Amino acid sequence: MSFKKVTRSLAAVAAAALLIPVAACGGGSQGADTSNIPKEGTDDGTEITLWTRSPLERQAKNAAEAYNKSHKNQVKLEIIPNDDMEGKVGGASQTDSLPDILAGDVVRIPYWASEGIFTDLTSQIDGLENKDDLQQGHIEAGTVDGKKYTLPFITDVSIMVWNKELYKEAGLDPEKGPESVEEFLDQAKKVAALNKADVAGSYLAGQSGGALAFDLFPTSWADDQDVLNADGTASMLDNSSMQAILGAYRELAGTKNGLGAGSKEETGATWTAPFANGKIGVMPYPNTSATSLFEAEKDGGFEVGVTPIPGVTKGKTSTFLGGDAMGISKDCKHPAQAWNFLYWLMQDSAQKEVFADHGDTASNIETLKTAYDDADPRVKTINSVIIDGHGKTPKSVAFNEAFNAAGSPWHLLIQNAVWGTENLKADNEAVTKVLSQN
Repeated sequence: MSFKKVTRSLAAVAAAALLIPVAACGGGSQGADTSNIPKEGTDDGTEITLWTRSPLERQAKNAAEAYNKSHKNQVKLEIIPNDDMEGKVGGASQTDSLPDILAGDVVRIPYWASEGIFTDLTSQIDGLENKDDLQQGHIEAGTVDGKKYTLPFITDVSIMVWNKELYKEAGLDPEKGPESVEEFLDQAKKVAALNKADVAGSYLAGQSGGALAFDLFPTSWADDQDVLNADGTASMLDNSSMQAILGAYRELAGTKNGLGAGSKEETGATWTAPFANGKIGVMPYPNTSATSLFEAEKDGGFEVGVTPIPGVTKGKTSTFLGGDAMGISKDCKHPAQAWNFLYWLMQDSAQKEVFADHGDTASNIETLKTAYDDADPRVKTINSVIIDGHGKTPKSVAFNEAFNAAGSPWHLLIQNAVWGTENLKADNEAVTKVLSQN
């Protein structure tokens, strides 16, 4: 069984006006010489440099430490602040100083791959015996003109979480989260009605394009509705499921304590903090951050419920298959040694050690199916959505301009739909206009 093949994706590049151009060579660059790499790469004591972004630091360190203790090669990990990643990659690409292995947000990968940042790994990836069991969205994101440049590094998925203590106080069943958009709205409003100081029904990162996509796209997918066309050049955000979830948030915005303070201005920097601090009833959440919630429970924190993100239709669910993909950079001086790390991490044994044993989501479906017998039941719930093939990783080279850049049409769409004058049809057309120009 393999992950459902991705046909749509996103690419997020930091705001274009703030970026150093990424690469001079353009798409299709061969990069480092991979013609003579052994099947499993080379392990001869070479130092391998790897850049990754700060939001997934814990998982990246687990991977590097596990590899280093079992190999002659040693991975030297550099953690880069998320907001600095694009500028650093852009500058390094122009001075031929990229690391051996570059990992980045899967929504950024299509742009990087199209600009020649990575080395062509088609023969190596196609030679993996378990290729079909890997996170296909992370492979497809780094595929340009049939050439494959990337593999999954760290998988992050969107889930729905709720505060069981607040649910009890609100007279809700603490063991039952929302199974539809209607139930999400009802449960959030009942928590809001507690009228507790600083407590709100839900929370929304109103100015974070990435968080908003991560939170809201799955509702449409759950109802089998697309948010982008197949090649990422047109927006389909005016579908009925998007109308329903945006309508729910609009109602919460107009309800006392419906949305947490700061939702309209939230840029993503403190997106998960209100829930982690016990101040929010129910909201979509990244599973990589949920692990710390489970750990906090052991130290006396509130108990957290987890369920897949629902659609309008009760029982229909989906998730955003996000996280980081990785590839060998065009500037890699040690491609055979770098491939040794990539090959190792794709194996079931490494996926179990690095991810399953730490309660994180593996990128190998066989690991998801077999290595979580003793895991927290909530982790199994998260994994089930992926195993069932209900997740998606959309793809568009122009995602940054359309979605993530400050003042993007996606930001305007959300602000209008939730807090302003709603005009979803016109705002959707504005998103398409940007997507179609690339």
